[in-house]
Amino acid sequence: MTRHQALHLHVPEPTGRPGRETDFSYLRLSRAGKIRRPPVDTQALATRDLAYGLVRVLDDEGRALGPWASQIDPQLLRRGLAAMMKTRIFDARMLIAQRQKKMSFYMQCLGEEAIAIAHALALAPGDMCFPTYRQQGLLLVREDVDMVEMICQLLSNGRDPLKGRQLPVMYSYKRAGFFSISGNLATQFIQAVGWAMASAIKGDTRIASGWIGDGATAEADFDTALTFAHVYRAPVILNVVNNQWAISTFQGIAGGEGTTFAARGVGCGIASLRVDGNDFLAVHAASQWAAERARSNFGPTLIEWVTYRAGPHSSSDDPGKYRPADDWAHFPLGDPIARLKQHLIAIGAWSEKENEEAQRELEAQVAAAQKEAESHGTLADGHLRSAAEMFQDVYKELPEHLRRQRQELGV
Repeated sequence: MTRHQALHLHVPEPTGRPGRETDFSYLRLSRAGKIRRPPVDTQALATRDLAYGLVRVLDDEGRALGPWASQIDPQLLRRGLAAMMKTRIFDARMLIAQRQKKMSFYMQCLGEEAIAIAHALALAPGDMCFPTYRQQGLLLVREDVDMVEMICQLLSNGRDPLKGRQLPVMYSYKRAGFFSISGNLATQFIQAVGWAMASAIKGDTRIASGWIGDGATAEADFDTALTFAHVYRAPVILNVVNNQWAISTFQGIAGGEGTTFAARGVGCGIASLRVDGNDFLAVHAASQWAAERARSNFGPTLIEWVTYRAGPHSSSDDPGKYRPADDWAHFPLGDPIARLKQHLIAIGAWSEKENEEAQRELEAQVAAAQKEAESHGTLADGHLRSAAEMFQDVYKELPEHLRRQRQELGV
């Protein structure tokens, strides 16, 4: 056999196709409570087993088990559940608004709510998140972020704090530790590492948290970020959200079936965890562990959050073309909201009646915020921001050629 005949290109077969249930056996699930919890100062290479296992706390009955089941105030868990419910309601209403042509574009985080919300509750004031477009929970869990302002940004109306210069869902909230979202894949990782390095150089105690999806691990920025994070021991948490689908491409195309995404961190000398992203308690515990490690100057942590994108990639996507319509129902890690609700009921900190009341109250809150935001204009009512604004906030003094262009527009 010649060398040419011996070589072949391996192209991963998509596991999920329309009409055929996705095979999730590659996930290699661990039982709740069975994965060890090392001290925060552990050596990066000593976390290799954690990069191949799956940190889980909640079992099928809603019980919290194992070393990662730290004591959490039930009030914090109630706050987390309410924030997840609000996020799901918010997403549903905004997607309908997009279908009504009130905004140009929208992206849900349906099925992934626990990751951003539990993570946010484990961070400290002043920490900076470098998110992608599916971490709106980082904002919706905060009491100092106004839903009306968020919706105005989606509508690009007269109260849009970004003046219509960003795509909807690409929020920017410096005061809330939420770095401006970019549509370019994986840039958040190198930005987060650089910010964290600067924080350490200044002798600060603030840490950074960067976010990308499983598909973006194929970008060069991912590897560059890991190299710098390792070499400079940057106080950063590197979050890889493995929601099984990068737009219409199954995560196996990015190498998620041959190994885990968390394993790539260990290979770069970074402590790594693979965590059940639909287990609120596991997400909070892993985030606390990584945050303490970073803040104590023990180095970065890479966390692979195993979850499932239950909705379309965006309002422009039709997932029915590449996976079965009921695929989420077969995902073995379940619904993060239902699982936390089950746990709270099991410990006597929640009830079905409270759940119904919270649902009604949150729906009313989101509806009221939407109504107020829409009073400032939507795309459906022909609202357009002034063309004059494109010349503002660019130069301290407007150059002559731009001044002439503005005059030609008559603005």
